Amino acid sequence: MKKVAPGETRIGWIGTGVMGASMCGHLIAKGFSAVVYNRTKDRAKPLLDKGAKWADSPQKVAEASDVVFTIVGFPRDVRQVILGDDGVLAGCKKGNVIVDMTTSEPSLAVEIAERAAAQGVHSIDAPVSGGDIGAREARLSIMIGGDEAIVAALQPCWEAMGKTIVLQGGPGAGQHTKMVNQTLIATNMIGVCEGLLYAYRAGLNLETVMQSVGPGAAGSWSLANLGPRIINNNFDPGFFVEHYIKDMGIALEEANRMGLSLPGLALANQLYIALKAQGHGRDGTHALQLALASLSNIDWKNR
Repeated sequence: MKKVAPGETRIGWIGTGVMGASMCGHLIAKGFSAVVYNRTKDRAKPLLDKGAKWADSPQKVAEASDVVFTIVGFPRDVRQVILGDDGVLAGCKKGNVIVDMTTSEPSLAVEIAERAAAQGVHSIDAPVSGGDIGAREARLSIMIGGDEAIVAALQPCWEAMGKTIVLQGGPGAGQHTKMVNQTLIATNMIGVCEGLLYAYRAGLNLETVMQSVGPGAAGSWSLANLGPRIINNNFDPGFFVEHYIKDMGIALEEANRMGLSLPGLALANQLYIALKAQGHGRDGTHALQLALASLSNIDWKNR
């Protein structure tokens, strides 16, 4: 496969949510033509306003594209969008490429790759990290599983969306790497929330505490980027709680299959399930602060 190029390679995009709209927008800004589909057409309007064309199904997106990117919600959505009767694979021609950027099951990535290969189609799993900010600012970390030559041919697309682009191995390797990422975040987010709770109960100024602890060994992406949102009661989603519960469930299933005990991840999963039960499934992952605050009878939003 020759390297993709604006004006030559036709891009398809499925999933225009919090991150997908920005990511596809960057490709359009680089000069790629795009055909898009989303379950709710209104969510695609910003891309249509930028010149993208609409298709009525994933299959029709594929029929009009050389490379189709998908970033949807859950593994069941990935299966339907790519492998369904009117899915991407049904509309692909030999030599086409499918790139799934959803955080999904490694085993599903392998299945898609095998079924695509049987049709002469290439499949890449490329989940991302960086949230809404990373997507908006085109500095995502992209974790890739698939054929090295195909991944290299897509380099202009990777560079339009991200800053850290690493091939991790064959099909499913990108998804496994994302599970590592989600496991690392899980207990870190607990620490961020508990640290801010401690500071509040101790009567400290949360902003000056952040100035002291952020630059040192306690610093993290979550503290730097989500700490201020927590302090300001901004729990808008960069990444939905319900999607993170999905990710942790996948990681725990994989860990169980591999005979791994990951008690920190299991604890975080339970806390997030409680957070969703309290009505915060569509808030950002940093809304964990609300569930943890309630354990100490702190009304965080009205503090």
